[in-house]
Amino acid sequence: MPTSDSYRESLIESLKDAEHAAGFIGAILEEKDPEPALLRNAIRKVIEARVRMNALSESAKEHHEKLDKMLTESGGSEIYSLVELLEALGFKLEITVADIELPADSESTQIEESELSPEPANF
Repeated sequence: MPTSDSYRESLIESLKDAEHAAGFIGAILEEKDPEPALLRNAIRKVIEARVRMNALSESAKEHHEKLDKMLTESGGSEIYSLVELLEALGFKLEITVADIELPADSESTQIEESELSPEPANF
């Protein structure tokens, strides 16, 4: 079931907060029955929030393109396998905010939301 535009906008706005974005991605990785499309979509939402803030570096854009391709081809099996291995070893993967945040105008790239690959579904 598609979500409403107002929910989507509210979600994107909330993901502008780095702590919230980290928690959002972390929660997806902690799912016991992961849905690979959900991880891809969560990352896309965080990227979209950064684009709207004009805070997406060229490096981040390139890494996102590579990861998005990998997630599309493999369904995220490598990432979820890593999470499962770490849990089996008694570790936990945690997403946290780096000590150094890029300023909104630092090394940012101008890309439009339309340049992001199409979303598989609205989550």
